[in-house]
Amino acid sequence: MIRVLIVDDEPLARERLRTLLAAAPDCELAGEASDGAQAVAAIQQTRPDLVFLDVQMPEVDGFDVLAALDHENMPEVVFVTAYDKYALHAFERQAIDYLLKPFDNQRFYRALERARTVLEARRQRQLNPALLRLIEQVSGNGRKPGRLVFKSSGRVVFLPTETIDYVQATGNYVTVHAGAESHLLRDTMTNLEQKLDTAKFARIHRSSIVNVDRIKTLEPVASGDYVVLLRNGARLQLSRTYRERLASRIGMQL
Repeated sequence: MIRVLIVDDEPLARERLRTLLAAAPDCELAGEASDGAQAVAAIQQTRPDLVFLDVQMPEVDGFDVLAALDHENMPEVVFVTAYDKYALHAFERQAIDYLLKPFDNQRFYRALERARTVLEARRQRQLNPALLRLIEQVSGNGRKPGRLVFKSSGRVVFLPTETIDYVQATGNYVTVHAGAESHLLRDTMTNLEQKLDTAKFARIHRSSIVNVDRIKTLEPVASGDYVVLLRNGARLQLSRTYRERLASRIGMQL
């Protein structure tokens, strides 16, 4: 069953989509939204498979809706609009289809059939989590992925972990420093630490994780602690709580 959300600020447009969907036996209506803010909340709450999404809406448009979602909440999307000028941007956002108003019934059902194909392919790619963990253990000895994948300014960024110098906590966020780039992520240090290879990265403070290969020197300070000096010039505090973790990575007692 395909769970569908309808988003349009025009009541008549929502009614027509609702009527067309009612004739599709493999679809069920997950809900409706009349503006972008409602759409974001509805997607997060109902987790639909497919969204028929109007582009032009007051304050928060269709593209803003997608930008507000994280990867886990991202449904498949068919854009619905009276304007053809947004088509290129829609397909750049990986839209399944672009319905230009007014469209006939046949055109709608072609878009729906396209959605069926895409959703079935996605379901085929989804493995049972336990099976996936077993595959990782057999093929990669449980190694962590060699990249972080996250959204930044509407883009999906693939960041190789080998490029990361260090990570620092910034309030409710973490800042990932990689060469000349810095990325602010809404994540926790504990969660991010679990995504990084423990053979290469060490937690040195409740607010800092460091790529061990980027360490230049450990400089003792008067309190008996150390300052970790990185090759890029960054200076980070090594707290006593995490000293043994770093010692085990570098193979010597501190």
